[in-house]
Amino acid sequence: MNQASPPTPFSPARIRETVQEILSAGSLPPIVQAGHPVLRQQAAAFDGQLTATELDQLIDLMRRVMHEAPGVGLAAPQLGIPLQVAVLEDKFDVDPEAAAVRNRTPLEFLAVLNPQYRAVGTHAAAFFEGCLSLNGLQAVVVRPERVRLKFDEPQGLPAEREFTGWQARIVQHETDHLQGTMYVDRAELRSLSGNAEYAAYWAEPGIGKARAALGFLPGFPDLPKH
Repeated sequence: MNQASPPTPFSPARIRETVQEILSAGSLPPIVQAGHPVLRQQAAAFDGQLTATELDQLIDLMRRVMHEAPGVGLAAPQLGIPLQVAVLEDKFDVDPEAAAVRNRTPLEFLAVLNPQYRAVGTHAAAFFEGCLSLNGLQAVVVRPERVRLKFDEPQGLPAEREFTGWQARIVQHETDHLQGTMYVDRAELRSLSGNAEYAAYWAEPGIGKARAALGFLPGFPDLPKH
């Protein structure tokens, strides 16, 4: 991992102005791509910068952008907003074999503010990941198989939930965005693949074939240990 990202220079007023501009545009905003400075800053903790109505509208907009992409998660910095807000949802139909290997089960829509996760146990899993802010690429990331997430609900109540498998991966990926971390910071760079190359060579439930051919993670099991 690289050094910690700097905090956002945005004031609360500028954050609110940015959100208001995006909400008033009348169209879905673009997802900003790697190289945008907001993606490399620690987003501001949500602390009432928006009214309850504005927050609800932002969450609804983020959900629509996520669906349109399509993706399974979206963090506010991916819209150029340095605020600790993220949305998660995974209801895609997945090949049963891939779902079993990846421990991927449907995730109902969830909006989180100020999330923080910690690993539960020592088991780890390694799979290819992509990112809506890094179009056209995928790479293998080793992540804890189970995490506990502490966050605030949009209504302001503190909450805590445990996630496993692919759900835990989504939670970690989106929470990382709020700290200025992208998945390539944690990736096995020898696995980095264009989407076409991934589809042609490495599109299987696990990573065994890619690991052997591309030369990364020697000795890592093909499947997560349980």
